[in-house]
Amino acid sequence: MSDTAAPPGAAARFVERVGRRTVTVVEEVGNCAVLVGQSLYWVVVGPWRRQPVRMRAVVQQMMEIGIYAIPIIAVLSAAIGAMLAMLGILSLRKFGAESQVTFGIAISMVREFAPLITGILIAGRSGSALAARIGTMKINQELDALIVMGISPVRYLVAPALIAMVVMVPVLTIFSGLVGLLAGGLYIGFDLGISMGVYFSQLGDALEVGDVMHGLGKSFAFAVLVTVIGVVNGAGVQGGAEGVGKVTTGAVVQAISAIVVADMVFVLLASRMV
Repeated sequence: MSDTAAPPGAAARFVERVGRRTVTVVEEVGNCAVLVGQSLYWVVVGPWRRQPVRMRAVVQQMMEIGIYAIPIIAVLSAAIGAMLAMLGILSLRKFGAESQVTFGIAISMVREFAPLITGILIAGRSGSALAARIGTMKINQELDALIVMGISPVRYLVAPALIAMVVMVPVLTIFSGLVGLLAGGLYIGFDLGISMGVYFSQLGDALEVGDVMHGLGKSFAFAVLVTVIGVVNGAGVQGGAEGVGKVTTGAVVQAISAIVVADMVFVLLASRMV
């Protein structure tokens, strides 16, 4: 028998590892669904049970997620818009159609880049912060203290973050799209000499309501993904400060991966429906 042959039971161990990994993934997906369901429960039923979601916490989360992220989103969105204009002009110039670059910028920015760059930035900023906060609270047994006091951790921590995400991420997406389109228009005006009035007129011809709704639908899904992934990772922390660092990194990686995969699914479904 060759020395390179697989030892007895190698196939069984491989199947076992795959099975364990599959069960773990299914369990995490189930935990995410439960978190969303419980958050919606407290939003709807909380006031009737005299345990409403704290609006002060929601506003605070909205400030941290939305207002404080405006500068970085503006800078990156402007860079993306200008880059799309540069590449679009360079590509269309080969066909003598560089004046039609507005249509490509409009569709790309509104449907794809605005929600995608916003989701990735929010995952890096707020998703990681949420995972670190919940992970630290679990290590310090603050979550157990909330349960002992009769306070639901989901109502106290998760629901405000989810509401703030669902509200602010679409708003930031709209802002990102506007900044990107404006930056693209400024570069087009500089390179091609097209006035902003003509540029905005072309935007009106290129964009439809469905394009805007497509981008907003993505941003809503990204907001939910970032929240539940951050919470699940934070709640699953093990160890001390090192464990918090690991779950924070894991939350960012998983959230960005989920956003990219979800974006691909959105594009696939949209292309099939056309």
